[in-house]
Amino acid sequence: MTKSITFLYGLFAYLVFLVAFLYAIGFVGNFVVPKSIDSGTETTFTESLLVNVLLLSLFALQHSIMARPAFKKWWTKLINPVIERSTYVLLSSLALLLMYWQWQPMRSVIWKIENETVTMIINGIYLLGWV
Repeated sequence: MTKSITFLYGLFAYLVFLVAFLYAIGFVGNFVVPKSIDSGTETTFTESLLVNVLLLSLFALQHSIMARPAFKKWWTKLINPVIERSTYVLLSSLALLLMYWQWQPMRSVIWKIENETVTMIINGIYLLGWV
């Protein structure tokens, strides 16, 4: 029974990761997903910057701290070592999903391509990079 629950937990964790990973493609690329990097309620530049830096910091800290051997040694005293990796993957994925959900658009245009052919080429390179 414990092995089945552990397996289902791992399966769930990696399914959440798959959703977060696939959503990232649309989020960063501004297509298909309902909320992308440039969509959402406009706020001031300062407010958007602060929220986005906090969201990125939360992900970076959680992701980096949990990856350290010293943390893993401590963490596996609290949870079963068998589910340590799945828990890391799940929490990292949840941090990403939180970031996608709460991200504040920053309306400054950095660059824009007018030519449709060049846009298609850039999008192709973008998608190839994800592959």
